[in-house]
Amino acid sequence: KFGPDANPAFSKNQIPRHIPPQSFYSKEIPGILMGGVLPVGSVFIQLYFIFTSIWAHQIYYMFWFLFVVFIILVITCAETTILLCYFHLCSEDYHWWWRSFLSSGSSALYFFLYAVYFYAERLQMEGAASLFIFFGYTLIMAIYFFLLTGFVGFISCYFFVNKIYSVVKTD
Repeated sequence: KFGPDANPAFSKNQIPRHIPPQSFYSKEIPGILMGGVLPVGSVFIQLYFIFTSIWAHQIYYMFWFLFVVFIILVITCAETTILLCYFHLCSEDYHWWWRSFLSSGSSALYFFLYAVYFYAERLQMEGAASLFIFFGYTLIMAIYFFLLTGFVGFISCYFFVNKIYSVVKTD
């Protein structure tokens, strides 16, 4: 069951609560940018192998290891987002919905920045056509990566918040 009647995590008051002033790392932009560092750090080495197999005509043959790294990425996204969500809830900031999606989804920004570095330092492509093809496909991959990691972060926070608010007794 989803929605306001499903569980107590969605009970609303008519008057929104005041959110106290947040520290620097608890604000929206720094918190969102910090949330993407660990997930991309967990798959950083595999990004090199994936980019060289796609753009430098190398053969990628470690698909089982790629699956293991994907599982590590999902776990890291979930844990990082739950931790950041918990810190925000402890500081009485109840706006966790979009922040949970964006904090783990921000790893796509670091993914794209690594692609820019890879293009500048590792590839010897010349011409405008290769530039547009590389960054066009990389942007599509970064958008998919954003949606995947954002979904994992949001779903993990959703179940986390529902679990912690389901055990709170309200009188």
